Amino acid sequence: MNTYPLKFRPIYKERIWGAQKLRTAFAKDLPAEKKIGESWELADLPQDKSVVSNGLWAGQSIDQAVSRFTESITGCPDFPEPFPLLIKLLDAQDVLSVQVHPDAEACERMGQGDPKTECWYIIDAEPGACIYKGLKPGVTRDSFAQAIQQGTVEQCLIKLAVQPGECHFLPAGTAHAIGAGLLIAEIQLPSDTTYRVFDWNRTDDQGQPRELHIKQALQSIHFDASGDDLSVRSLGRLVDCDHFKVDKGHRIAGSQILLSPGNMETQLVLSGRGSYTATHTEPVDFRAGDCLLIPASYEGVMQFEEESEFLRIAL
Repeated sequence: MNTYPLKFRPIYKERIWGAQKLRTAFAKDLPAEKKIGESWELADLPQDKSVVSNGLWAGQSIDQAVSRFTESITGCPDFPEPFPLLIKLLDAQDVLSVQVHPDAEACERMGQGDPKTECWYIIDAEPGACIYKGLKPGVTRDSFAQAIQQGTVEQCLIKLAVQPGECHFLPAGTAHAIGAGLLIAEIQLPSDTTYRVFDWNRTDDQGQPRELHIKQALQSIHFDASGDDLSVRSLGRLVDCDHFKVDKGHRIAGSQILLSPGNMETQLVLSGRGSYTATHTEPVDFRAGDCLLIPASYEGVMQFEEESEFLRIAL
């Protein structure tokens, strides 16, 4: 069967810190008057699986499509489950909790959770927007635990002003928080394991504080690593880790990219529009906000009708 670039139905997640910016920025059809903080563009988790929205495979979930056409899509006769990426768009109109995701060793030690390494690409940032990324040098487990008790966790974290176009790498075990006024593309391992240690004394719509996971967080944070060592890049190869590679692309209107068979990749369109064309399949349009899975067997051309920026994600 002739393969083609797969598009997916977004999975929207209501969050206390979200809003409606994904509608204005990317024309997402959000539920009205809901605080949508996350749009899961590609997911293969037990309770949340992306569904193909275009072409002959429309209506199939990502795991069904990969299971039926494993080698055509992935390039491998045997491919691990679940699909090893989770890709999101985040609208942070308020600050997120201070949190950490465990690594594989922490998950095994605690007997729970799934590891998650991630990166943040800053799509848009309001003046003064910042992130909290890693611990300051000298912060220990004991001093961090004391800061949790005293409500001074912010003083332990490295606070960074951010600009559109930056990509921040956060390996599992990094204490972090996303600040207010940010639109972010998040690329990560397929895990929803998050341990919150501080939520800025915030309450939900019923006036209740959100659950914290202090014990698990203290077992997950890498206290021997300083946030000063974490990379930030804005051009070319943005991330190159054991789990995924992220490259930033930029093309002018009227240009093309030849897509040859060989390697599967995922593309997240940040701006512009265009189409994928091939000899034996119908064209597939793309626009800002789209996430597409390009099968390993696909051979075609990526044509740009407008100046465009995009992320190319490979395993």
